[in-house]
Amino acid sequence: MTTSSTPTTTHTDTRPHYRDYYQNFNINNLLTEIYGEHLDDQRNAYMACCGRHVRDGRGEHLALVHEDTAGNVTRLSFAELDKASGHVANLLQSYGVQAGDQVATMLPRTPELLTIVLATWRIGAVYQPLFTAFGYESIKYRMDKANTKVVFTNLENRGKFEDLAEQAKMVLVGGNDSQQDHGWGDDRYEEVVVAQSSTAAPVLLEIDAPFLQMFTSGTVGKSKGVSVPLSALSAFYLYMRYAIDLRADDSYWNMADPGWAYGLYYAITGPLLMGITTHFNESGFDAENTRDFMVRHKITNLASSPTAFRMMKSSGVFERAHDDSDAALPLRCANSAGETLNTEVVNWVETYLNCKVCDQYGQTETGMTCCEHHALTHECPVGSMGMALPGHTLVVLDDDMNVLPDGEQGQLAVVVSQSPAFYFRGYSWNEKDAFIGDYYLTGDVVERHSDGSYWFSGRDDDIIITAGYRVGPTDVENTVLEHDAVAESAAVGVPDEVRGHTIKSYVVLKDGIEGSDELAKEIQALVRKRLSTHAYPRDVEFVAALPKTPSGKIQRFLLRSLSAA
Repeated sequence: MTTSSTPTTTHTDTRPHYRDYYQNFNINNLLTEIYGEHLDDQRNAYMACCGRHVRDGRGEHLALVHEDTAGNVTRLSFAELDKASGHVANLLQSYGVQAGDQVATMLPRTPELLTIVLATWRIGAVYQPLFTAFGYESIKYRMDKANTKVVFTNLENRGKFEDLAEQAKMVLVGGNDSQQDHGWGDDRYEEVVVAQSSTAAPVLLEIDAPFLQMFTSGTVGKSKGVSVPLSALSAFYLYMRYAIDLRADDSYWNMADPGWAYGLYYAITGPLLMGITTHFNESGFDAENTRDFMVRHKITNLASSPTAFRMMKSSGVFERAHDDSDAALPLRCANSAGETLNTEVVNWVETYLNCKVCDQYGQTETGMTCCEHHALTHECPVGSMGMALPGHTLVVLDDDMNVLPDGEQGQLAVVVSQSPAFYFRGYSWNEKDAFIGDYYLTGDVVERHSDGSYWFSGRDDDIIITAGYRVGPTDVENTVLEHDAVAESAAVGVPDEVRGHTIKSYVVLKDGIEGSDELAKEIQALVRKRLSTHAYPRDVEFVAALPKTPSGKIQRFLLRSLSAA
């Protein structure tokens, strides 16, 4: 007699192995994977991210789900975005905008913002984001450098432009107030767009032509320009497809603001390139709203920052709702970028968001280059930056540009000639040479382990990462110096449990002036207005002198040590 038993069902992991995909990576195969036979689609970002989906019969698929601050939801298909962007493209051309010109928005996460981005790309122009927290100086610097032709903004932000309307055409989006009440002669978006045709032929460019104009913070001097070429689209796809593991049936939400690289690259460009719905939540961050948004929109794939995950954790909201079956989170996976995730947060995500979170590393210049990959199998210890994104060869260098062995700390670099998906070729106005020979130098100090994983140690300069935003201390210091009472200023990052770091200003006052709480508040308000609301010092300390080298350079590392004491 024989006995039978029910066979045990085991889950088979069908994902490709990281090592196999990495070693066999071929850029031409990737382009075919993205565009099929229509390789010319990569020569216009609108065609790559919208037009081709309509042409290929996917026009009715949702491109955007937007929820405003009152909870009203707008849904736009690719076909609707195609039509809306056509109206705006013709408006831009009526303003004289040509291929290569810069078009900016200072808008919250709205359908109009997405429409304007696509319209700008459609005519071969370059989209320039202006973060809504920027103050006048930050705006003026970026507009002057880029020679911005048109700016779309709303009533809440219009006052920041003061005399800048003299150098760019201003278009006011939304609002019920009459523009005449404010003394502005701006065109009203809703009035001028409707008069335009919805038909606009895409302008095809060379793949090294820019379609985004970004700016990145630096420690010395002003922010540097980063012109992102069309060839970056394939690198964006790589990250979305193999690190984020974005799938056709995902409900995807990247919480990052599109005024910055991670939001613009991977909340707008990346998902639309793949023909997959992206979500905008216009409300500012709030843990309860964040959780409710995930539940309402059945978010399955989430991208955010360590700061946001820490704020979710500290709120207690997710713990309280954890056992409520009516408010269960449908998340399949989560992704984090901007700072290193610690083990405590990783464990919390797995417990209370019910999914794995992958840590991923990148820069405004390069996009994401080192990642834990959801869609590829590899061992990746918690706390590491991950493995090199396919199409990128990474090395760790010493001060003499020699490649270091595993286990030794040095500067992370990209080997350009061995990185077919790498697209950065230098700063827009040659503000700095980021290359030595065949190496692009990231400025980040890391250590490579024998398993191929990279571990972040810190910056080799003084960049401050606060709540996921990269802030150059020089910008803060120069703005503080605008106050009549200030003689000298230095800015450093101070460790913070929620934000990662906050900004602290050490201030030397002019002779005869004494520090006070009122003066500290004046300095904080000045930085908020002139520079940005995310870059103001939350702590101002008045000191008699700043530590300096014999040549007069501020020794910020000593101030950081003092702050941590």
